[in-house]
Amino acid sequence: MHAQITLTISQIHELLLNVATVRPVFIWGPPGVGKSSLVEQFASSLGLECVALLGSQLAPEDLIGIPKIEGNVSRFYPPSMIVREREFVLFIDELNIASQEIQKAFYSLILDKRIGEYRLPPGSIIIGAGNRAHDAALAKQMPSALVNRMVHVHLKASHREWLDWAGVQGIHPWVLDYVRARPSQLATEVPPTKEEPFSTPRSWHAVSDTLHAFGDDIAPDFLDAVLFGSLTRDHAVGFKAFLKQIRNQFSVHKILKGQESWPNAPEDRDLAYFLTQSLRDLLVKELPERENQLGRESRELAQSAKAALKALARIDGELAQLVLTESDAGNRVPDWFVLEIAKELPRLVQQKTADEQK
Repeated sequence: MHAQITLTISQIHELLLNVATVRPVFIWGPPGVGKSSLVEQFASSLGLECVALLGSQLAPEDLIGIPKIEGNVSRFYPPSMIVREREFVLFIDELNIASQEIQKAFYSLILDKRIGEYRLPPGSIIIGAGNRAHDAALAKQMPSALVNRMVHVHLKASHREWLDWAGVQGIHPWVLDYVRARPSQLATEVPPTKEEPFSTPRSWHAVSDTLHAFGDDIAPDFLDAVLFGSLTRDHAVGFKAFLKQIRNQFSVHKILKGQESWPNAPEDRDLAYFLTQSLRDLLVKELPERENQLGRESRELAQSAKAALKALARIDGELAQLVLTESDAGNRVPDWFVLEIAKELPRLVQQKTADEQK
């Protein structure tokens, strides 16, 4: 199912409070974005137990139970994992991966809150969740009758909400600082190849756990194994360069102030690449869209950036060109700054124009 509207975790939590209490809700989203933890937090906020079922691992008897003879009739006794005396939140994860038999068994559960002869206690809430078909996560198309029995919402990762959560959950400071500097790298689309790591809030959490376990002096081999085994490759490279910046005390601000030079050693190109991206992000954030809006501080920043770009262009024109390109988040430096650069680094701007025309 394709998303028409996407909501953050806090927005869906608010929606659940008002909708899930009267109608089953299905939460769509890519792997690792936080669907399960969202439902657990929602149940906790209501003071209810959250009973989670994994649709991909259920058999029909796990829902409807097994028959038992009582006199002249047989009755189905539901499994203990879903029988409760008071209301609860029933969370059906990976429902769209479940077999057709299982999905059919959910019909009466979702519509009437009933499984066989067992009815959920009044006030119980049913929430489903699953990955999207284009996430290469074995998702199946749900029957239209099942789709029509639920309200469907789509979850997106929000770096601001994640940082607020991570700040009180003990996420490693290096991970927090990196995501603050590169918010678009918190989560990426699932790659077309199925056996390629990709960045999600869950994978960044794994990186944090590893850094806590090994300590700040983690050996390079172990660091590489975790980063390239958990994150999108470009993000792993970027995070390594970020750590090198911390350990070597390189800083874009020091370069702009003329207190240090761009790293020029071949083995430090990843660091130079990261610092170049940091400069672009800084200019996008701090420079106004129009030149007549410049204040004293932003004007000084523009002058320092031009000087830094001159120095970088003498070392590596390709990296200097990167400052003028669009970021992963679709942002770019203001046009007036590009024109200023054209006066002093015409070849750099000519190359940018040629690249855009390709």
